[in-house]
Amino acid sequence: MRTGMLGLVMLAGMVMGAALAAPERHDSGSLRGTPYQVQSTAANPDMLAVSANVGDKFQQLTIIDPKRRVMSVYHIDFATGKIALRSVRMFEFDLQMKQFNGKEPLPEEIESLLRPR
Repeated sequence: MRTGMLGLVMLAGMVMGAALAAPERHDSGSLRGTPYQVQSTAANPDMLAVSANVGDKFQQLTIIDPKRRVMSVYHIDFATGKIALRSVRMFEFDLQMKQFNGKEPLPEEIESLLRPR
């Protein structure tokens, strides 16, 4: 359960990033509404996939395996249909960090304020 929740948190961050990067076209009819889709595949309900159109050149597909704590990112070229693997990362140890590029208040500062005295 915890693994699934952590995967969903990472997924939410990626979805927000994809939404900011994806163009939104109007009147042409090609990209209306939400520029990304989140899916859990029927063959493996524990596997998550996020699809986003990034620019006019490619679709980005991010696949997350919360059980193995691995994510991979693919770009699919609109013109040719070619698929390119862009990145693979095991995020198990990322999730064990208390902070990275954090701003104040840092997690330790919040923890010390909440700790009973």
